[in-house]
Amino acid sequence: MTPQTAPDASSLHLLRMTDGLVLHQALFAAAKLGIADLLNEGVRSTSELAARLRVNHDALYRTLRFLAGQGVFHETAPRTFVNSPLSERLRTGVPGSVRSIVMYRGSANYFAPFSNFLHSIETGAPAREKTNGMGVFEHLRRNPGDARMFEDAMTDLSTVWAGSVAHAYDFGRWGSLMDVGGGNGLLLATILKTYPSLRGVLVDQPDVIERGRQREFWSADLTGRVRFEPADFFQGVPSGCRACLMRNVLHDWDDERACRILKNCRRALSEDGVLLLVEYRLGDENTPTLGKTVDILMLTLTGGRERTVREHGELVAGAGFRMEQSILVTDDVMIVEAKPVS
Repeated sequence: MTPQTAPDASSLHLLRMTDGLVLHQALFAAAKLGIADLLNEGVRSTSELAARLRVNHDALYRTLRFLAGQGVFHETAPRTFVNSPLSERLRTGVPGSVRSIVMYRGSANYFAPFSNFLHSIETGAPAREKTNGMGVFEHLRRNPGDARMFEDAMTDLSTVWAGSVAHAYDFGRWGSLMDVGGGNGLLLATILKTYPSLRGVLVDQPDVIERGRQREFWSADLTGRVRFEPADFFQGVPSGCRACLMRNVLHDWDDERACRILKNCRRALSEDGVLLLVEYRLGDENTPTLGKTVDILMLTLTGGRERTVREHGELVAGAGFRMEQSILVTDDVMIVEAKPVS
């Protein structure tokens, strides 16, 4: 009789890595159904929740039981749940909410391309185009509902970093700041609140700008200091500001198209202006970082990439800038400062 041996730890570790798929979609379902909002009303049984949501009671319980095992929700009695500190961030409209981000990341527009991830490795092209027959931004232009979901997600994602970015660099010394590809403008609004003497310009596609105007964070005291400018940054960007800001814009594009955007920013800036790029850090080799994760997302969804500090320096140099410094915002985010050269 052979002695019983424990399962191989390395094998189990690799298999547990694939469990992320299950957690990802369970979080999406909870966010989409608004479970955390319902639990904000108090303790609820899964039968009550299922009746409100018109879903299968047993399937809902098994999903919530699984999430509670991950610290998302607490099961206080058999088949009865309350919010946890984690699930509080799945509520709508609370500070730090990531509900819209989780909903977007669980949608077919984001999730389905990963079924064709091998295509990206084989060709270097985004699997998104193979899966959906068009690029992500073309899809958003054709599907206003998905565009709104994407913009809500990007706004909430901006909320996560906006305060840290605003305080990591002295934006106020430039007097005027143009946020190119700034979406709804949450980051620009946060910076303007932090520097009361600063004026701002928000630049994005016309439909994005129009929706951005309606956002509640554009309070009356800010609207007098900001101008909304519709533009296609591949064709050109408005002039008149000393500082040009882009947050996670260049990582959506390959080097050729990223350089085209940068050259348009260079034409818009005066010789005493500045270019400011807010981007993810790739971090040291062989270490897990958010930047490396987002790099794979860009490979799959847009055909873009994350870049090292040196690669950012080379990219901006090709568009008429000289990189001055990189400023650490958090372990995951940096600001690249570059000045125009003649």
